[in-house]
Amino acid sequence: MGLLSFFKDEFIEVIDWVESDQDTVIWKFPDRDANIKYGAQLTVRESQVAIFVDEGQITDIYGPGRHELITDNMPILTTLRSWKMGFKSPFKVDVYFVSTKQFTNFKWGTPNPIILRDPEFKQVRVKAFGTYFVKVKDPKKLFTEFAGTAQVLKAKTIEERMRDIVSPKFAEALAEAQVSVLDMVGNYSELGEKIMPIVQEDFEPFGIELTKFQITSTSLPKEVEEFYDKMTNMNMVDDMNKFTQFQGANAIEAAANNPGGAGEGIGVGIGMGLGNNMMNQMAQNQNQQQQNQNQAAAPKETKEDIMKMLKDLGELKESGILTQKEFDTKKKELLARL
Repeated sequence: MGLLSFFKDEFIEVIDWVESDQDTVIWKFPDRDANIKYGAQLTVRESQVAIFVDEGQITDIYGPGRHELITDNMPILTTLRSWKMGFKSPFKVDVYFVSTKQFTNFKWGTPNPIILRDPEFKQVRVKAFGTYFVKVKDPKKLFTEFAGTAQVLKAKTIEERMRDIVSPKFAEALAEAQVSVLDMVGNYSELGEKIMPIVQEDFEPFGIELTKFQITSTSLPKEVEEFYDKMTNMNMVDDMNKFTQFQGANAIEAAANNPGGAGEGIGVGIGMGLGNNMMNQMAQNQNQQQQNQNQAAAPKETKEDIMKMLKDLGELKESGILTQKEFDTKKKELLARL
């Protein structure tokens, strides 16, 4: 019995892969250096591809279904081995299964802020984060250009290696889009669609297809966020004097946080300008108040007073002191007071 068991273990009759986790992209069938029996059954499930490798060279590739391993079903390997029809001896090859399903929730992010030209803030630094989905588009390319002869390739490994490709491409697409950072949140989907073909160019040589690209969040420098909060509080002021005072106050605040140097001189200059504006405004308010007080203190004219002034005005005209034009102008003014 022991001898029969030994010979039985020498030949592989069934080859398949039941995925034990959701993170494996490539898995090598554990042949334990045993030969594959001629006529063995190869089962490839949906979302799988089986690759046969003979002495480091890819030979035949099998899609979903049940395949009987005979010369008719192994055309490339049969040619390489110079097998003749009727060959029925066991043979030795390495079998790799590749998962072609979609792998989701790969993470990406900008390790350092991206400097952008912004129509609102001129130049700003932006950090962004998101997710993307991929699937194996060309198993042969993935095996030869990415995985090599590793017995197992995990999705995590692809995510880590592709992260250095995604971030620079995001910066490139963001610069081309010319979207203000204030409008970026409302354009996440549009930006994602623009970035996908740009990133796909670098995924293509590895046989990987980018199926979805998402931006989940963006962040601005603290000083930009604070300025934006102040602008929001101003609520788009339409009073230029108030806006000038607001800008001056910001400049003084900045100068106070940076004593000495050019910032101090700028802060003092703006502070003096702001002070002059405030003094002028106060003087105007005082003049207006004084005029109002004078009008309130002046005695009210009666109808008799106005009629007397009209009579006196007529006498001045008759005596030649006032011209007709001067008389008419003054008369009109006095009549308006009635």
